[in-house]
Amino acid sequence: MDLVFSTENLPPSDRYRAWRDAICNVYVNVDVKAADPERYRGFIREAKFGEVVLTDILLSEQRIQRNNRHIARLDKDCYYLQLLLKGRISVLQRGETHNSNTARGAIFSATEQYVLYGHGEVRSFYLEIPRDDFAQRFPRERIPVSAVLNTTQGLGRIATEFCATLATEGSRLDADVRAGLGNQLMDMLAFTMLTSEGDMPAAEGSVKKARLRSIQHWIENHVDDPDLSLEKVAAANGISLRYLHVLFEGCEMSASEWIWNRRLQLAYDCLARGDRRSITSVAFDHGFSSSAHFSTMFRRKYGASPRDVGRRS
Repeated sequence: MDLVFSTENLPPSDRYRAWRDAICNVYVNVDVKAADPERYRGFIREAKFGEVVLTDILLSEQRIQRNNRHIARLDKDCYYLQLLLKGRISVLQRGETHNSNTARGAIFSATEQYVLYGHGEVRSFYLEIPRDDFAQRFPRERIPVSAVLNTTQGLGRIATEFCATLATEGSRLDADVRAGLGNQLMDMLAFTMLTSEGDMPAAEGSVKKARLRSIQHWIENHVDDPDLSLEKVAAANGISLRYLHVLFEGCEMSASEWIWNRRLQLAYDCLARGDRRSITSVAFDHGFSSSAHFSTMFRRKYGASPRDVGRRS
């Protein structure tokens, strides 16, 4: 994904002002009020899939408001869909409040007034979905304005995991393929909203699978770090090492095995696409500190050496 803006390299005293100037007045049209401006941090990464825009966002605790003054400056009519990986957000629109967390996504209109309350630091996928295209996928009487969807089971879970895959793999695809995937994602989301999913869980802490997805996504973004450890994964995601192991109990692999397996998968994809770099470079770029160790693990998993796979491609 392309980096739009980040406060990471700015002095703490400048971060909140820079965020408002670069994001709130340029990238989107909203007013914000941070709970703790002196400790503000955030980033936005973006990828486009045809008319659908997928962003990966980190926000400090804040209040976000869009009113008629902002709406008059918008140049497109769309929905926002938020799929949270961390934290909670309340969406107030048309007198209704929808609470979203790692178990519940929320969709709302970008071109009607709204207020968002972020509770604590929030990490989220945001989808910008063209309103007319999305509305055509619904019967006239069921076109949504704002709604919530279950992201822990059924179609809602599939859609959330699809977004996570697009975020990590989409940059490798050409524009036509990305546009097709954007249309498929809209189909999936519309079908999800038209299908009854039963009662939605309200308790964020009880949804282990949603938390696991969030951590796996974080690992995907740091898998090239040769010093990546379980302790670092746990600390970065605000959980204990013991709870990290508990989350991975539902997988066929331990947390450590999952990391090494994902590194091998990404390296295999790289070689299979005909990457012309040396085997050592491919190994180091995927978190291996030794090409010999990489080759041994690669052969054990795929029954062929990295060089053989590269030659075949």
